[in-house]
Amino acid sequence: MKITLKSRSEIDQMRAAGRVVRQTLLRCREAVRPGITTQEIDQIAYETFTAMGAEGLFKYYPTYEPGKGFPGNTCISVNEEVVHGIPGPRALADGDVVSVDCGIRLNGWCGDSAITVGVGSPSPENLKLIRVAEETLQLAIDSIRPGLPWSAVARKMQAHVESHGFSCVREFVGHGIGRRMHEDPKVPNFTSREFERHSDFYLQVGMVLAVEPMVIAGSEQVVVLDDGWTVISKDSSPAAHVEHTLAVTPGGCEVLTDGN
Repeated sequence: MKITLKSRSEIDQMRAAGRVVRQTLLRCREAVRPGITTQEIDQIAYETFTAMGAEGLFKYYPTYEPGKGFPGNTCISVNEEVVHGIPGPRALADGDVVSVDCGIRLNGWCGDSAITVGVGSPSPENLKLIRVAEETLQLAIDSIRPGLPWSAVARKMQAHVESHGFSCVREFVGHGIGRRMHEDPKVPNFTSREFERHSDFYLQVGMVLAVEPMVIAGSEQVVVLDDGWTVISKDSSPAAHVEHTLAVTPGGCEVLTDGN
């Protein structure tokens, strides 16, 4: 594991990238309505972040060779789609749950964030799912401080999700972030004996993490579709995905993708 710590000036540059992500996701949130297609939302995102001088991190990932890799500018996942949904002709319907995940690079530094939105008049159950995912991310933000093992934060996140009868996705986790979208360490939203023995890490000042709870209303089990990207819940339960880029500071952490 090779963790790269960031200086104060580098964190400030990552905050500038985070503002672009925030503005992009706000535009996407405003656009969500019954009848709009996920491709139309993806185009809104692309036009927003490129107008602000940023380049997307998702299109053609991981090779960045045109025509290869992920085909969208954003990941847009609907209902049972947990993460990595491919934007396309699917029209959103009243009551759907849709997550939009956006990553960009600005002046060499990355920002990554995700939101989940209820379309039209979502059910109380789906509103609760979104709320619990957001609370879980906020719990991590409030808990992070230098010297704490990540497992202590992840344990709180997992307990909060499971206390509401939901599940934490285990096959996909958060990550370090900086000049590259994916850096060490891997940042799970749950803990286990194996993680604590072999992969746990202590939070340090200057560490920047993309923390992203992925919460399923039913079983934690997921399946990757034949497109090689879209991850769905195995039992077809709806899912919520939220994410912020966070910098560990002497007093706790700073949210770099909150628009401030």
